[in-house]
Amino acid sequence: MVFDIEMIRQHYANLEERIDSIRTKLGKPLTLAEKILYSHLHEDSPLMEYKRGKDYVFFSPDRVAMQDATAQMALLQFMMAGKNKVAVPSTVHCDHLIQAKVEAGVDLKGALNENSEVYDFLESISDKYGLGFWKPGAGIIHQVVLENYAFPGGMMIGTDSHTPNAGGLGMVAIGVGGADAVDVMVGMSWELKMPKLIGIKLTGKLNGWASPKDVILKVAGILTVKGGTGAIVEYFGSGAQSLSCTGKGTICNMGAEIGATTSTFGYDASMGRYLRATGRAEIADLADKNMESLTGDAACYENPEKYFDEVIEIDLNTLEPHINGPFTPDLATPVSKMAEVAKANGWPTDLEYCLIGSCTNSSYEDISRSASIAKQAVAKGIKVGSQLTITPGSELVRYTIERDGFIDVFHEMGGLVFANACGPCIGQWDRAGADKKEKNSILHSFNRNFSKRADGNPNTHAFVASPELVTAIALSGNLGFNPLTDTLTAADGTQVKLDPPSGFELPPSGFDVKDAGYNAPAEDGSKIDVRVSPTSDRLQLLKPFEPITKEQVTGMRALIKAKGKCTTDHISMAGPWLTYRGHLENISNNCFIGAINFYNGEANKVLNHSTGNYMAVPDSARAYQAAGVGTIVFGEENYGEGSSREHAAMEPRFLGVNAVVVKSFARIHETNLKKQGMLALTFVNVADYDKIRQDDVIDIKGFENFQEGKNLIIALHHSDGTNDEFEVAHTYNQAQIEWVKAGSALNKIRKDFGVS
Repeated sequence: MVFDIEMIRQHYANLEERIDSIRTKLGKPLTLAEKILYSHLHEDSPLMEYKRGKDYVFFSPDRVAMQDATAQMALLQFMMAGKNKVAVPSTVHCDHLIQAKVEAGVDLKGALNENSEVYDFLESISDKYGLGFWKPGAGIIHQVVLENYAFPGGMMIGTDSHTPNAGGLGMVAIGVGGADAVDVMVGMSWELKMPKLIGIKLTGKLNGWASPKDVILKVAGILTVKGGTGAIVEYFGSGAQSLSCTGKGTICNMGAEIGATTSTFGYDASMGRYLRATGRAEIADLADKNMESLTGDAACYENPEKYFDEVIEIDLNTLEPHINGPFTPDLATPVSKMAEVAKANGWPTDLEYCLIGSCTNSSYEDISRSASIAKQAVAKGIKVGSQLTITPGSELVRYTIERDGFIDVFHEMGGLVFANACGPCIGQWDRAGADKKEKNSILHSFNRNFSKRADGNPNTHAFVASPELVTAIALSGNLGFNPLTDTLTAADGTQVKLDPPSGFELPPSGFDVKDAGYNAPAEDGSKIDVRVSPTSDRLQLLKPFEPITKEQVTGMRALIKAKGKCTTDHISMAGPWLTYRGHLENISNNCFIGAINFYNGEANKVLNHSTGNYMAVPDSARAYQAAGVGTIVFGEENYGEGSSREHAAMEPRFLGVNAVVVKSFARIHETNLKKQGMLALTFVNVADYDKIRQDDVIDIKGFENFQEGKNLIIALHHSDGTNDEFEVAHTYNQAQIEWVKAGSALNKIRKDFGVS
């Protein structure tokens, strides 16, 4: 089945002429990113050259995708907008709520029982409003999107930070919060600051143990977790064309770990092969006819320094496999150096678990290359040194790899196959003994490795590598094992060196599946009732936020001054808290419980000046609310790094936080704060962070005259009678200021649509 084929045909109709007119109007050659962005301008943004990193621009994305954890809040907001049907093709994917514990069949059955209320809600609301619904077990959102919906030259948004995975098929695919998705689903334009452009030229060809994963691990080490913020990363060069489509997807997926708006590749033969293999030959034919419009102009790639804001070159011929971590995905170490580096840093080298799969690395190619290592182990009688787990990315992939014998090989090796879901990658892992919080190391092929992310244990040192490298290292059970040079002990006692992995770009016998897990929406949803119980502790209909007033930003207290890295995991943890993603009141009980308090170095323990006691952060926020005291939050660099989850903005808003002031923001989180009608502010002088004392009474001056481009003033009234003042900047434009005045972007939509 080819989804949305009429929409895609219309996109390709006269595409070459449209790109020519854009090129003529702008008077310069165009990168791929520019072709896609400018060809998706909304009528609210006339065709003209927009300044990168400065101008806000309105776009018309082709589609929206949501995973079950974020879809709940996004669709609860959509219900309030007063629309009868989504305005663009939209889908829901049930992948986040399945906990990995025993094995696929048992875990899926348990998830269906435990989460039936949420699945019923998502299925009924999808049916009513015209969204495609992918059932639990169908697969991880990004793999399913790549297999079914992504198309070269398209533009999509998704309520998950790894939506850029679709860049592997030449899209501009951007992770957003649920409120942004609502804008597009109700038929409005979608706003984005025109991104800067980072060009990455790939030369040569991968060989031996090197994989596409190593490209992005290398890039993360170069750019760091915030080096791509506000930019689209465009890969080009002969090396880019040598990569498989799913390999490109892996690289684009993990672009989220450098803060990039998205990443993408130009259309080439590998994308055509993938489209045909996944039943979309017509799209491949259309793309072939428009190939020049689906990649950057030759002049841009011949002189990239002239057309990109930053250029990086990587030679794939010499690229060494990498292992990144622990605790941050940009700490890059070549595999040949890991034993030495681990010893110098005191990292545990005995690995209890090695895990492959996730939305980043669960393609047929990934699994086949990993299986080639498993086959060697089985043939030579090499026993695993640590538990290996495998998480297929979709039912299409799982069914096909089972047919082709790969699952049997992994079982023979001692591997454990989990359900087609996110599982351990997002903390949905019931790992035995994790509650003991013992210092240990794990190695996985996922994308993020923040503290506590996989298993809830802050002392788990999580490292990231390619699935084939993870599989090989699982045989030794030691983080410092280098399969390029080191040997393993076979059953007969001999020392064996593993051959480099080999695999298939696509299944030689084609993909196959009995039930992909898709439910089409009802033709007429008008008579369908959305299933939400008024007594549910997992789902709660929303009430509009009240606008923040001048009085509320006067006499505030600091709810928390967060120290160091403060990701969305710190602000709103996942794992067991996924249970309450559709219930704002209940999930707000996890607000900031992982953030480190600057004043005592502890998590979830802050001084409340209304009670005079140290309290859990959510309890302190509620105590301030009860006392009629507004609150403010302070943080450091790249605040809100990580997931797209808007709960990290909605929870503080719900608990009475009026403003967040930091040294710098991650892109999605800053937007999420704006959408919820809050103040997202940055220190003009980052040293002013040090001036904030635990017992300060805090005012924001100038709020009543909140204007685009005009800084506000923070006034600190210290308990010793002294005062401090400093400027804070913001990036709000007039439309975003209207969100604040209305109480949220959703309130503004409701007002515009005449919803009371």
